Amino acid sequence: MDFSVAGILSVTLVLFSVIDIIGSIPIVISLKEKGSLIESGKATLISGVIMIAFLIFGEKLLGLFGVDLESFAIAGGMIIFFIGIEMIMGITLFRDQYAEGAKSTVMPLAFPLIAGAGTMTTIVSLKSEYARIDIIVGIIVNLVFVYLILRSSDWIQRKIGQGGMTLLRKVFGIILLAIAIKLIKSNLNLEIIVH
Repeated sequence: MDFSVAGILSVTLVLFSVIDIIGSIPIVISLKEKGSLIESGKATLISGVIMIAFLIFGEKLLGLFGVDLESFAIAGGMIIFFIGIEMIMGITLFRDQYAEGAKSTVMPLAFPLIAGAGTMTTIVSLKSEYARIDIIVGIIVNLVFVYLILRSSDWIQRKIGQGGMTLLRKVFGIILLAIAIKLIKSNLNLEIIVH
């Protein structure tokens, strides 16, 4: 198995910007404030399994359901859009999933925030440029960052304070909306060009 340090660094940086775990801090804190239990280790592990499984089987799995990558990315973009609306407006759209004391390990933490449609689409795209081992190492490096940020979310919240968190939540809500719109728009454009 040959790996390239430059390839690993490139993959790591691309995935870091797409996963944007730092931008997800307000969402993690918001989930905790709603009484959800965040299991950092489990969320990180599930995210890693999803990403590596998608690297290996993603296109075939979607093909079995007759779903193309563009449609998958649009669906993920819509989920991210609604999470952004929640953050900006201070409303709750996903009430049933965030019951008092419920675990938010898989939805929406592991998927779609960490291992979402944007991340999965990026992983499949990286396959054309980088060796599989470089992508796997890049995923693992990002998972270390994800775990550290999830474990530190309470500390980060204490340092920033409630006012800072409210501001941060609204700013990142707008950024999430922009990412969602870009994801949807770019994949709609692909659909129009292809058909």
